[in-house]
Amino acid sequence: MKVVNLKQAILQAWKERWSDYQWAVNIKKNFPKGATWDYINFAEALMEQAMIGPSPNPLILSYLKYAISSQMVSYSSVLTAISKFDGFSRELCVKSLLEIMDMFCHRLNCHGKAEECIALCRALLGVVVWLLQGCAFYCEKLRELGPSASTEAILRACQEKLHSLMSSTKNKALVHISRLEDQGSWGNVEQAMNKVTDGLCNVPNQTHRTLIEETLSLVKSIPQMLSVQCEPPAHASFPSVHAFIMLEGTMNLTGETQPLMEQLMMIKRMQ
Repeated sequence: MKVVNLKQAILQAWKERWSDYQWAVNIKKNFPKGATWDYINFAEALMEQAMIGPSPNPLILSYLKYAISSQMVSYSSVLTAISKFDGFSRELCVKSLLEIMDMFCHRLNCHGKAEECIALCRALLGVVVWLLQGCAFYCEKLRELGPSASTEAILRACQEKLHSLMSSTKNKALVHISRLEDQGSWGNVEQAMNKVTDGLCNVPNQTHRTLIEETLSLVKSIPQMLSVQCEPPAHASFPSVHAFIMLEGTMNLTGETQPLMEQLMMIKRMQ
């Protein structure tokens, strides 16, 4: 189904004031079914329509949130759509996008083919760049317009979201995979970090400046992930089980869970 028809369906739903549940029922009736709706850029179309004005359209935004909650769209497609938004001057829209990320960024995962898992890695790297660009934009805004409570608040929100994402070793590993897949992509991260570093002097709050620097350090540590020495593992009561799961989690991230379950059950019977 063409994206043009999808946009028409979104506008019709908005004009007729459908609830998010009505929207989901009607859209599923009239559009082809699939594992996800990513192939027609479903998340991007919803976000584009929701973010047209100076503030987000709450009704269309509720359709997007419903699509995320009901797994009609993948996390990677939502993150990719967010990273394409460049209207940082519309602070209410940026705030809404950060709230959308709060819905799922604490449990990022992907079930499917290897290509879909790589797509999640790339989308996460894209969002890291987007958050850094947001921080750089608001630092520059503080330089141009002087101290502003609202600008400092949205700057802090971007920094906190980036810090939350990069505090997770798993998320850092996903970004690292994307970096290895596309060496040129890391240049965008470095460029955005340099802009934030240059703008730090414009942040009036010393504590906030320190927090931004700590967040940048987390991002800068990603390329050295594999060279960092870890603490020796604690003694395991069932070393074969622990070793097996570590191997599976390291070497076979995209594998099906059923064979893993069966092999664990076999180990249980043996022991």
